[in-house]
Amino acid sequence: MEFRAEMRYLRVSPQKARLVLDLIKGRRVEEARNTLAFTKKRVAAHVGKLLQSALDNANFLSAEKNLDVEIDNLYVKSAIANDGPRMKRIRPAPQGRAYRYQRRISHIELILAERGKSGDAGPRHAGDARTADAAPAKAKRRAPVAKKAAGKKKAVAK
Repeated sequence: MEFRAEMRYLRVSPQKARLVLDLIKGRRVEEARNTLAFTKKRVAAHVGKLLQSALDNANFLSAEKNLDVEIDNLYVKSAIANDGPRMKRIRPAPQGRAYRYQRRISHIELILAERGKSGDAGPRHAGDARTADAAPAKAKRRAPVAKKAAGKKKAVAK
């Protein structure tokens, strides 16, 4: 079961929001909350509220639909920051000109899922055995490196 929360028209650029969202992707909810509490970005407070909203949605839906959801098993399955509408602004420039700039807005979407149920183990950290087994397979799939062709030697005039 997945639980969603969405924050729209947030006055922060999506690029800055993605920096914080990348910190919490794949982490347990409690671990993500601690990470957001000690992150010094302004958008971290907004993402923390969004995470709490998704957690409240999980609590509500589990009570409403009589689902057996363990809050301790929830993790951040997906965290996405998309572009919203841009506000076009004008800044005064030298010699009576004007420079245009854009104030960016983002829409943030957070999805929580329960780890262990329905075969969905979720993303794993680098220290896991499954990830270590996948590393040699990746190396095998790489294309062979092409060798440089030997160039002609130039004749030296004496």
